[in-house]
Amino acid sequence: MTSRAHPYMANSAPELRDELCRAVGVSSPDELFAQIPADHLTRTPIELPPPLASEVELSRHLRSILGRNVDCERTLSFLGGGCWQHHVPAVCDEIATRTEFLTPVWGTPSSDHGRNQAWFEFSSQLGELLELDFVGLPVYSWGCAAGHALRMAARLTGRDVVLIPDLMDPERLAVMRTYCEPPGMRGHIELRAVPTDPATGTLDLDALEAALSERAAAVYVEIPGALGAVERDPERIVALAHAHGAEAVVGADPISLGVLAPPGQYGADIAVGPTQPLGVHMNCGGGVGGFIASRDEERYAREYPTLQVSLCPTTEPGERGFSLTLFEQSSYGSRELGNDWTGNSVYLWAVVNAAYMSLLGPAGFAELGELILLRSHYAARRLGALPGVAVRWPGFFKEFVVDFNRTGRTVAAINRALRERDIFGGGDLSSSHPQLGQSALYCVTEIHTQEDIDRLVAALTEVLR
Repeated sequence: MTSRAHPYMANSAPELRDELCRAVGVSSPDELFAQIPADHLTRTPIELPPPLASEVELSRHLRSILGRNVDCERTLSFLGGGCWQHHVPAVCDEIATRTEFLTPVWGTPSSDHGRNQAWFEFSSQLGELLELDFVGLPVYSWGCAAGHALRMAARLTGRDVVLIPDLMDPERLAVMRTYCEPPGMRGHIELRAVPTDPATGTLDLDALEAALSERAAAVYVEIPGALGAVERDPERIVALAHAHGAEAVVGADPISLGVLAPPGQYGADIAVGPTQPLGVHMNCGGGVGGFIASRDEERYAREYPTLQVSLCPTTEPGERGFSLTLFEQSSYGSRELGNDWTGNSVYLWAVVNAAYMSLLGPAGFAELGELILLRSHYAARRLGALPGVAVRWPGFFKEFVVDFNRTGRTVAAINRALRERDIFGGGDLSSSHPQLGQSALYCVTEIHTQEDIDRLVAALTEVLR
C-alpha cells in the first residue's frame, strides 16, 4: 500500500483506512478478500507506472493518450454499419449537458425537472414517426431492442423459431443470439436465416414462404437492410408472417422514415431500431440507443420489458401528471421476475432524441431523407463508374455495397491506402460476408458534401491505378 493518501480517494489516508478496518473488525483490507482462492491471486507485484499526484500531470497524460486517436470529425469517413455519422444540432448537446438531465441516473418525482415530459415526448414523437402508438423508453442498442422484441414474439405465440435475413450485421446478430439463448436452455429461440435475392439484396420471398411453419414465432426483417438495400414488398412479408400465425417484427432506421413508409403503415406488429441517428454522437461503450414500439394493444403492452411513460389528468383542472406504466413487469420493478432484464438504459439519449425530433418535425425528416438519398446515390454513381468497381444493389438508403472484386485489390489494402490520404473507406465485408468477396459497405449521410464525395473518388482513382 502507498504510504500517502491518494489525491482522488478520500479514504486512502492511512489513519482513515485503519479506522475503517477497526469498524468492520479486520486488521487489514486483505482480510476482506480471504475467500478468493490463492491460485486466483497474482504472485508478483503488478508493474504499474508511477502515480500522477497532480491534476496538471494527469490532465496532460490523458490528453496525450486521447490525442493518438484519429476520429471521424477530423478525418473524412464513409464508415457506417450500426453507428453512423449524422449532424448533431448544437441544441442537442446543450440539452444533454444540462445538470437537470445529465446528473441523475434515475431520480425521484421531486427531482423530475421535466424529465418525464421529455420521455413522454420521445415516445410520442417516435410513435408518430413509426405509426405505432405504444413506445417504450430506449434500451442500450438496436441489437438489444431486437433481442427483446424476438422474446416478446416468442411469449406472444408460444413458439420458438424466428426467421431472419441471411445478410445481417454480425455484431447485431451476435447480440440477438445472446438474447435468444443457446440450445438446451429453457428460453432458447432458434434463428433461421432466409436467403437473399442476389439480384436485389432483399429477402427471397418464395424462400421465406417455404421456411414458415407452425413453429415460427416471428419474421424479422430490416428496412433498410444491414447492407442498405430497401425491401420492395414489405406488405407481402407481413402478410406471409400473419398467414402462418407469426408476428412481423421490423427493424427500421428512423432517419429513413421521411422517405420510406413507416412500419405501422404496412402492418408491422413490433418495430425496433437505433436511436443514435436522432441527435447522438458516434461513441464507443456508452450505449447508442435502441427503441421498441408496437401497436397499442394490451397483448403487446403486457410483454414489454421496458419502461413506458403515461400522461393523464389529475384532480386539479388543467393539470396533468406522469406515471411509469406497467412498472412491475420490468426488471426495475420485479428484478429477475420481470419479462426481461433490461439493465442499464440510455434515458439521457431519450431526452436528446426528443429534442432532435422536435427540431426536425415531419417536413425536416422528409427533407433530410431526400438529401441523404441524393448524396448517397450520387456517390454510388461516381464510385460505380471507376474501372473494376461496381455497386451491387441500386435500391438503397444511406448505405450501399461497393464491389472491388474485379480490381484485383483487397478491401483491406484499399482502405490502408485511403487512410494514408486521411480517409476512412467503407467497412470491409470480406470476413463478415464472404459470399460478397472483396466488397465494402459505404455510408453517405447529410454530413457528406459533393466535395467530400469527389475527394473520395479522386483518392480511389489514384489507389486503383
